[in-house]
Amino acid sequence: MEMLLSHRVITVPPPPPKTALLHPESSPSVDSQGRSRRSSRKSRSPSPQRTSPARTHDGLDPIHPALPIVKVPSDKQSHTGTIFRTLILAKSPNLIKDRKNNLRTYRKCMVGSEMVDWLMQQGQMTLVRSRPQAIGMWQALLEEGVITEVNREHPFQDAEHQYRFREDDLGITSTPTSSQKKAAEEELPEIVGILAKVAPDAMMRLILRKPPQERSVDDLEIIYEELLHIKALAHLSGMVKRQLTSVLVFECHEKAGTVLFHQGDEGRSWFIILRGSVNVVKYGKGVVCTLHDGDDFGKLALVNDAPRAASIVLREDNCQFLRVDKYDFNRILRDVEANTVRLKEHGQDSLVLEKIPTSTQHSNNNKHHHVSYRYSVMAGVPEKMLEHLLETRIDSKYDPTDTFLEDFLLTHIVFMPSEKLCPALLQHYHSERTSSRGPEQETIDHIVNNKRRVVQLVCLWHVVAGYAFKQDTTIMQFLETLFSAVCDDCPAYPSLQDPLASLEQVLKAVKSTKDSGSHTWQVQTQVLSESRTHQEDELRRTPIKAKDETIFKVYCADHTYTTLRVHMDTSVTNIIQTVSEKMCLGNDLVLCEVKSSGERLSFHQKDVCIATSLSCNGRIFITLRDHLDALTPLPEQEGPSEGSVSFLEPTSSRELAYQMTMYDWQLFLCTHECEFIYHTFGRHKYRRITANLDVFLRRFNEVQSWIVTELCLTSHISKRVHLLKKFIKIAAHCKEYQNMNSFYAIIMGLSHMSVSRLAQTWDKLPNKLKRVFSDFEALMDPSRNHRVYRLALSKMRPPIIPFMPLLIKDMLFTHEGNKTYFEGLVNFEKMHLVASIMRVVKYCRSENFKLDSPPAVKNVKEIVSYVRNLQVIDNTKRLMQLSYTLEPPKT
Repeated sequence: MEMLLSHRVITVPPPPPKTALLHPESSPSVDSQGRSRRSSRKSRSPSPQRTSPARTHDGLDPIHPALPIVKVPSDKQSHTGTIFRTLILAKSPNLIKDRKNNLRTYRKCMVGSEMVDWLMQQGQMTLVRSRPQAIGMWQALLEEGVITEVNREHPFQDAEHQYRFREDDLGITSTPTSSQKKAAEEELPEIVGILAKVAPDAMMRLILRKPPQERSVDDLEIIYEELLHIKALAHLSGMVKRQLTSVLVFECHEKAGTVLFHQGDEGRSWFIILRGSVNVVKYGKGVVCTLHDGDDFGKLALVNDAPRAASIVLREDNCQFLRVDKYDFNRILRDVEANTVRLKEHGQDSLVLEKIPTSTQHSNNNKHHHVSYRYSVMAGVPEKMLEHLLETRIDSKYDPTDTFLEDFLLTHIVFMPSEKLCPALLQHYHSERTSSRGPEQETIDHIVNNKRRVVQLVCLWHVVAGYAFKQDTTIMQFLETLFSAVCDDCPAYPSLQDPLASLEQVLKAVKSTKDSGSHTWQVQTQVLSESRTHQEDELRRTPIKAKDETIFKVYCADHTYTTLRVHMDTSVTNIIQTVSEKMCLGNDLVLCEVKSSGERLSFHQKDVCIATSLSCNGRIFITLRDHLDALTPLPEQEGPSEGSVSFLEPTSSRELAYQMTMYDWQLFLCTHECEFIYHTFGRHKYRRITANLDVFLRRFNEVQSWIVTELCLTSHISKRVHLLKKFIKIAAHCKEYQNMNSFYAIIMGLSHMSVSRLAQTWDKLPNKLKRVFSDFEALMDPSRNHRVYRLALSKMRPPIIPFMPLLIKDMLFTHEGNKTYFEGLVNFEKMHLVASIMRVVKYCRSENFKLDSPPAVKNVKEIVSYVRNLQVIDNTKRLMQLSYTLEPPKT
């Protein structure tokens, strides 16, 4: 509400009588107040007239889950329904027919389970990978009224309930023509792709429309995951968000101009905008601001128990909200305050703790019990959190549920980088008790314990942060200073000898890493290869460091180039300056990537390690800012013109999967968890590189594109079928090796439109492999936040190579959905979420990768070289052209 958008004066009508505040939706299975019926009915009447649900407090009773949330379907979803109905009538006419149920005949309806079967059976032309996903897609149509349950009692379910299309429900049916059938077939893949994207949101809305007492544990978890990404809730603790999952109510309004509540009304609800926008209107001032998706309003009146300070008017049609009623809001607020401890300095909060019960101890007669608590850090000033950490966590008993220490050490770069943390630790080490009260021995014990805790924390920091700790020059200088200080203190405090020995081991480990020297990396056609000056084990890969050198070409618009040799952490600004001097290009230059498709992406002036951030066939170009449009891809960026089927055919699937996994494991090991923070929060902010993570992420895209490239470059159908079999088998072996990154890359490559449309090729695939591939696709089901994959991952034991793009997505959502600072304090709830993702990475590689090698083959070096230097086409347009050449579209 800070920004003043307009002073246009509009007139808000006075509050109408309650009976006039009607909602556009209605239900034949709601009572006179619009609430869901719970009593059984002895007889079923024809579909009753729709009645409007009553307004409760500021809002409306939830719309019955079986009913649409809009009066008229959107054009897009209405068209989707027409396409589905046309194809069902064309290919599966028996799906739509008259059916009897409870002595009553229902005209032209379908059975829910058969509808799911039909959507699943559309073959490789669609992106439907599981029954839950198909259910979500049908529910997306039901909530817009494109399909309806015949009795208006059930949402879409994979069961025997009967549904029909809106046309059949209204009795305006028609028989599709042959041209309409042909057009529907051509549109189906695109239509299904769009529907698949909206299905998760439809299922979320369905859960929110359930009465709170009917929400399952899984439902509450899904709501919680959604709340993590709503900016209005970013400042709330995890405990509060958990409580909100059971009280939030979904509400929608169809027409722009609807007044949600009036200025002066009693405040009885808090609203969060899920979709749409509203105007905040004050008498005499008009529209003072506009609120959009993720914003909230109405909370102030609840907190202050005051009348509404403004009116809220819908700015557009079909606005959707989450609502929390006053009773629930106040109850949660009371619970939060009762379990929150605030430590203040100079009248300001410096540390906010949350009291969490850990165990309950009962007496012998069970009449008395004692509850134990621990205090979790919710927010705080960095220095105060460090002090709390030293005082309460270093000597405490190990508690696997208390991750504050590890979370702090994993995420400190965000709020207290080493340039600030190291001096603060030295200050704590040298601090002494200011009060002289108490025995002298007690004072000495306090000083020794204080120094010991600091040293112990530094040793733990080394263990937790690992390679990132060793590469930090600030930490190196700090270690030498601290080591010298402990040496000086040992004569006075002999008990510091053991901490000194531990610190010495850490110092030696860091120095050995510094003495390992730097490497030179050369950007070749698609991979970043290490230049070696002497005979080494070629299969071993070392992490890329900031001071390593990289060699790459920078092209001009006429495809002339210059070759640069710079450090990995060299900024774009410095690269532009160097190239400009070498090629005499002048000023106002911009550095960008030109992809094989012709797309141009400009680099930020502060970006570093740009050579590793390129797409598979991307190249670096420099040009005048006004001449970006003149840049065109190099001929070599098109990728190969011939496939490698002659090499792949005789090569063992297991050997290929094994060598791919060993390479992926090395890339994964070289990627430090901290690179996830740099990648998500902005590497230029921390002067750190993300080169290892960049290379690993690009590997996923390379493998996916490799699958598509090889199939689209294989002209003979029998060889293409052979490749299809081999790729499915390679995926199976990768899954067996728990290489989920390459497994997903292969399956996504096989699901690519240019491959999935090759119907003749897929038809020749044995049924057994079709079933295997179908099972693999089910693991890719994105619904419920990739729940199927997450459950599968939870059952695995390390070593594991996880699905990296999903971890990046989790980190990005966590960052964007939660504020880093709130009222001047670090939001440590966010740091906990970030650290939990980093812990997944640490857990996956907590064990060494030991695989039984496949039977020895003569050309193992050739196979290793092949899997590490995949030649691919990453231009989707060209891949589709090749696909159409193999199997032209039906005419």
